[in-house]
Amino acid sequence: MPKRERVMRMSVELPLWRALTAYRVLTMLYAVGLFVTTYDAYDRPGIAIAYFAVLCVWTLATLPRVQNATACTKRFLTADLLVALTGILLTPLVVSDQHIQESGPTLPSIWTAGSVLAFAIKGGWRWAAFASTPVAVANLIERGHPARDTVHNVILVWVASIAIGYVVEVARASERTLARALEIEAATRERERLARDIHDSVLQVLAMVQRRGAVIGGEAAELGRMAGEQEVALRTLVSRGLVPVSRVSRDTAEGAVVLAVDEGDEEDGPVDLRTLLAPFAAARVNLAEPGAPVLLDPAAARELAAAVGAALDNVREHAGERARAWILVEDEPDAVIVTVRDDGPGIAAGRLAQAEGEGRLGVAQSIRGRLRDLGGGAELVSTPGQGTEVELTVPKQQVKRGKAGTG
Repeated sequence: MPKRERVMRMSVELPLWRALTAYRVLTMLYAVGLFVTTYDAYDRPGIAIAYFAVLCVWTLATLPRVQNATACTKRFLTADLLVALTGILLTPLVVSDQHIQESGPTLPSIWTAGSVLAFAIKGGWRWAAFASTPVAVANLIERGHPARDTVHNVILVWVASIAIGYVVEVARASERTLARALEIEAATRERERLARDIHDSVLQVLAMVQRRGAVIGGEAAELGRMAGEQEVALRTLVSRGLVPVSRVSRDTAEGAVVLAVDEGDEEDGPVDLRTLLAPFAAARVNLAEPGAPVLLDPAAARELAAAVGAALDNVREHAGERARAWILVEDEPDAVIVTVRDDGPGIAAGRLAQAEGEGRLGVAQSIRGRLRDLGGGAELVSTPGQGTEVELTVPKQQVKRGKAGTG
């Protein structure tokens, strides 16, 4: 069946880039307007005119650079900040002393804030703090001394840019979470649709084969039994299977873009043990598990599932094909416990030690050895005539290790 692809674009960041684009143009016009209205305050207007010519060309030519995070490169940000700093430091050379004493605006005026805001939107609050520092220093140098209004403006730019940078970081995290939630919802609906299709076709056929085989008898009965086991296993997978993992693009230029829904193996993160144990459920194997995910490190989850499989193999080999088994999964505060119990004839006293001495290491290695390597253990209790119970324990530190690996 071809994979369905659904594209959804969600970005709270793009409006910020559009606002920054408009801000740069408007503040450029504002700075030029201030120069025209206060022309008499300039001792060297020629230098100011040359700077404003550069500022206008630079602002208009670099508008595509402030359309999104991808286009806004580090090299552009550095050059943009240098244009602003140059204008601030040139101000004392072109204006009168009275202009400075009256706290008149610098050449770029509030256009400078656009450079700092670009840093904030691109890299968050840390980049904003980095860009605000040289602007603060340049303003203090331009004024000549830390006047009250200058310090006030410096702190205002600092706080505002850092706050905007922090908001951008929070927005990006929320955006990723929203994209993930929407894809999980879409994947769940797709799984429900598949479950309906399977129920209407495959499961009904398997159930019919099971019933007819029991009626006919002989080899047909065995075929019916196998069909019944496959029906239970398939029904378990449909109802408890993994929710497919969403794939979210990292193209910040387009926001969070969900490309497709596909199943994958998240080797870098914890694994839900329930998904590894679900295939063991069958007509004669009952699986009881918590409603919430039972998370373990991938390696630990696989080893624990393999130990459960080994225990079930022992049930089939020693208790017979008609023996029933029960798997109970418990997610305790300090450990994950899986119990495998059967209704077979049990194990005679001393039989395990004898088997190990004969070189049969199924319990010793496939079960106890695996759990020992995980820092856990396996307890086996068997009473002749009353079945066998194997309790497998993995310490909770395996869960913590798995979560740590997700960073």
